[in-house]
Formats: sequence, C-alpha cells, structure tokens
Amino acid sequence: MEARLQKFLHQFQHLKIQLEEITSATDNFNDEKNCIGVGGFGKVYKGELSHSKGRNMAAIKRLNQKLGQGLPEFLKEITMLSRYRHENLVSLLGFCHEADEMILVYEYASRGSLDRHLNSRHLMWTQRLKICLDAAKGLSYLHDPRETHQRLIHCDIKSANILLDDQWNAKVSDFGLSVMGPANEQESVIITCASGTLGYCDLEYALTHTLTKESDVYSFGVVLFEVLCGTLCYTYENGLVPHILVPAWIENYEKNALNDIIFKNSTIPPFDQSALKTFSGIAYRCLMESREDRPKMAEIVTELETALRSQELSEWKMFFDYEEMTKTAEPPLKYSSKDELKKLLSKGVLLNGKNTIIILLGKKKQKR
Repeated sequence: MEARLQKFLHQFQHLKIQLEEITSATDNFNDEKNCIGVGGFGKVYKGELSHSKGRNMAAIKRLNQKLGQGLPEFLKEITMLSRYRHENLVSLLGFCHEADEMILVYEYASRGSLDRHLNSRHLMWTQRLKICLDAAKGLSYLHDPRETHQRLIHCDIKSANILLDDQWNAKVSDFGLSVMGPANEQESVIITCASGTLGYCDLEYALTHTLTKESDVYSFGVVLFEVLCGTLCYTYENGLVPHILVPAWIENYEKNALNDIIFKNSTIPPFDQSALKTFSGIAYRCLMESREDRPKMAEIVTELETALRSQELSEWKMFFDYEEMTKTAEPPLKYSSKDELKKLLSKGVLLNGKNTIIILLGKKKQKR
C-alpha cells in the first residue's frame, strides 16, 4: 500500500512541501495566532511559506482523520486541483504527507468564505452579484468540460465553500467529495455514498444517492437565495435541531413576496427591480423539484451577467443623480470614487446653504 501511495504521489512531486516548512509557517499549528477556520475536515491555518509558485501567504488545511477525513479525500483534492485550473477555482499550491500528517496548501483567500459576509452592510448588490457570477463560472467550467478533462460534480456546494480574495473575487473550494464523470456524455448519473451538507442537498440526491450536474445546480440555487436573503439556509431550534429555510424561500417567491425575505440595510443602495427579477428567477429555477427543470450552469452564468449589468446601470445612475445634487454641498465634498461618495452620503451631507440634509437611504432625501 505504501509503495503504491508513493508511486501515485511521485507524479505530484513538484507540489511537495516539507513538514518542517509548514510547522514553521504556522508556528507549530498555533491555534490562537494562525488558525483561520475549522470544518468537518479539521483546521485551516494561515502562514507564509515557499511553494511551487513562489513564496507568499497561504491557507494550510490539516486533515484530521478522527473527523472522517482520510487518505481518499486527501488524494482526491490533489488530483482534482492539479487537473482542473480556472480563475474561479481555488488553486492548490502544495501538499505534505509526512509523519501521519496529511496537509493541503492553497492560495490564501484573505476575506474568508462567503457565509461570513452574507449579512455584511458593506457588501453592495453589485459585489454580491459579482461573487455569485464568479462562483457560477467556476462551476460551469467543471460541468461543461472542454478538450480532454472530465466533467466534475462538486457534491458539496455551499456558501462556506466559496472563498473570497482581497478584491472580492470568488473561488469554489473543497473538492474532497467531488466525483468525476465522462466528458463525452450529455448526462452523467453517478451513484455514490458521498454526503453533502444538510440544507443544500436536493431531495432526490438525499433519497437515492444519485448525482447529476443538477445536484450541484440545486445547491447553488440555495447559495443564491442565501445571498438574496443575507442569511444561511438554516437556523437552529433549541440550539440543536436545524430548521431549513429553503421551503419558506420558495414559497415567498411563488407568492411574489420577496420583499419579506430580501436582505435590507440602509447603507446599501436598493436592489434594482430588473436585476432582482432576473436573479431571483434563476435562483428559483435552480430549486425545481425535477432535475430536468433546472437550468444548466452555462445558462445561470448568462442570467447572472444580465442581472449584474442591470444592477451596475442602476447604481451608476443613482451615483450620477447624487453627484449632481451634492454640487451645492457645504463644505464642498472631496471624493475620488463612487464608493467614497457613498460613504460620505451615508453619514449625511448638508446642501443649499445648510437648509437640506441628504442621506443615502436608497434614493430617499431627508429634509429638516
């Protein structure tokens, strides 16, 4: 077994990182100083180290076999991320397999995972839509193979597995449960014992353990609604029993009552109605009970691009409207970008000889 393992890992020799380098980078896996995340696999640490692409800050995932993460998941991540490369997939920088340690080293996503930012009052709708679009592009690349690579079904799409860099670019991560299917087949149906995450799995997958690309589409639809509502798809009752919100979200959409669930914050310009209609429409279609009724990832990408364009146009129009109004501000406003103007307006600006105060609350002007 050990000989076969070493032979397998030899093909990835260029990605090997010594354990000594990793322990030094993480201050011997110091939880207090360097731990940046904990999951079903174990812990993730940050640390600066040398790897095949140079030297910089990296995310270091230390698999804990006691939590069910073993050699198969470890080898699968190495294989998948070496074979599938896309700007919206997290990059594997290296690995370590020494002294019973199984460690994976990834590019560092400084803003962490999407689930941490769902209710952020600083994340504009354009940014939220761009994040969704990035993730959709990554999934579309996996689902619709080009050239020789095989189709990949991720199997565990959720907001916690969408990572964000310092520019808010999104990258799909965590391929430990992923399953490959033939590239030359229109439809791939795979039977597996792999389990996704409660709340993100469609009923058919949960009951039959059969996977298709549409299984990922359903999970991605849940993520889209999480972004729309600014909350995770579940809450806990009595701190123990998870309560899944997806059925209620579907009901709100069907009753044309999205306003009851959409994320709202006074610091964020409103969701353009045209963009909202496009975004919520594709999210709803992802959650169709029948897999045949769900859209392909390529179509989701197209719809999200349309929604993003509508939102950008709306926000730019609002920006120029406010820019025109604030020309009479006292004292004169100094700013170099749309975001800086938004910050100034959110605090309140005096106009017209101090007779009017304008505050950015959507498009509402407040007078005194």
